[in-house]
Amino acid sequence: MLTELRIAGLGVIDDAVVEFGPGFTVVTGETGAGKTMVVSGLGLLIGGRADTGLVRVGAPRALVEGRLTIDDALAAAVTGAGGAVEGDEVLLARTVTPSRSRARIGGVQVPLPLVSEVVGERLTVHGQSAQLRLGSPDRQRDVLDAFAGADHLATLASYRARWAQRRAAVTELAELSTQEQARAREQALLEFGLGEIEKADPQPGEDEALRAEERRLQATDDLRLAARTALVALAGDDEAVEEVPGALSLIAAARRALAGADDDDDRLAEWGRRIDEASYALSDASAELASYLASLDADPARLEWIAGRLAELQGLARRYGPGVDDVLAWARRAAVDLTRLTGSEDRIAELEEAVAALDVDLAALATTLGRRRRSAASELAGLVEAELAALAMPRARLVFEISELDAPGPHGADAVAIGFSANPGSAPAPLARAASGGELSRVRLALEVVLAAGSERHTFVFDEVDAGAGGAVALEIGRRLARLARHAQVVVVTHLAQVAAFGDRHYVVLKSDDGQVTTSGIREVTGDDRIAELARMMAGLEGTDAAHAHAGELLAEASRG
Repeated sequence: MLTELRIAGLGVIDDAVVEFGPGFTVVTGETGAGKTMVVSGLGLLIGGRADTGLVRVGAPRALVEGRLTIDDALAAAVTGAGGAVEGDEVLLARTVTPSRSRARIGGVQVPLPLVSEVVGERLTVHGQSAQLRLGSPDRQRDVLDAFAGADHLATLASYRARWAQRRAAVTELAELSTQEQARAREQALLEFGLGEIEKADPQPGEDEALRAEERRLQATDDLRLAARTALVALAGDDEAVEEVPGALSLIAAARRALAGADDDDDRLAEWGRRIDEASYALSDASAELASYLASLDADPARLEWIAGRLAELQGLARRYGPGVDDVLAWARRAAVDLTRLTGSEDRIAELEEAVAALDVDLAALATTLGRRRRSAASELAGLVEAELAALAMPRARLVFEISELDAPGPHGADAVAIGFSANPGSAPAPLARAASGGELSRVRLALEVVLAAGSERHTFVFDEVDAGAGGAVALEIGRRLARLARHAQVVVVTHLAQVAAFGDRHYVVLKSDDGQVTTSGIREVTGDDRIAELARMMAGLEGTDAAHAHAGELLAEASRG
């Protein structure tokens, strides 16, 4: 339930606060005073489109704040959005500047779709645009679904969930099918490349190792000369005509020279040990050089094989990477991609099976929805016709025409349309075309009264619900609004005293003009002030005794229900 509304800088309203209670609240005022700003403000609170032209001239922004009592579900939605609740209420706010608009729930800025989702379930604003929406097939189907009951709505939710699953599956299936040729080409290329690499069987780092071996084989003579020269320098040359001492023999001579004197001087003994260490190291190097020299072999066959293998590896590298390691990395990625592409065929089969199963479920659910809609349609039409009769339309006929769609949609397989006839002898025609503005207002009101059961926590806001009405019809509209207010909170902006008299609370939008700026405020009227306002609304003769007497009679009539 809405408990308070504050409007600042919106249209002609500078700053005004309205306190709401349960039941029926009416808002009246002279033409141009700004009554509609109350409806516009409430529309902004529930996430409606912001018209920056509504910002009051000279004001930096328009501000609308509202307090809404909450239940557990609303409290969970608010806290889930990061907002805070205050006791059993939550503060809603909407600011509009010439460049942007912002919405807040519980002190936290939230996107407008979330506002509509959270607050729209508790507060409904009916203006002229709502009358137009009632003329649309989607809105007419929604009205029938709402009347059909909780079990029907649960079935509809199940249907819509499966419909969303089917749509996602069909979309993915179409993408996979459309790309089938491209996948086949990619798969063939990957298979060819992987086969080529598998046949060559390159090893990590193989190309670098072969290039190093090739360099060694190509330089065998140079390597042999270098190794032999070094070996002769170390060990001498037995094949030489004249004996040439090597480093080892010279070191041995040096050691012998020190051997007899090291007892006399410790320093010579230390140098002797160091010469021994050098001798051991040179002996090891000499042995390794001799072994290396013996292993050197030109091996032309091996060199030829290496050249062929490198050519094979270089061919792979040109196609799949700069080096063998890059070729192996490409093969690993290609294997993953090939698995994915091969799995696409399995995925297509899986999706086709899922779509077929969903079609079976959707057909069964659509049949249930259609049966329940047809059952609810006649009952709802009868109840609405009874309300219309009380609204001075005793001959009006309302029918819900349900036909089967060519193809099921997200709401089932039914097309729902409301047919309306205001007079006997004329066949029901589409509501949007057959009903005048005043008749459409009464149809909408009759529907809300019928659907109000179970809406105890809901707030209904009506603007222009009494359009085109007057006299006894206006009284019945007021009576029906009062009946709706027994189940829900009702706020009505009206220009008819017959409707205003039924309100539990009565607010008047007052206009003042200093010659340059028009400003409006809102105040509650009771007692004599209320009678004066009703008299003004009836005849514009609020100062006459007759008008006041008539207003008093109207209040008495309204109090009898």
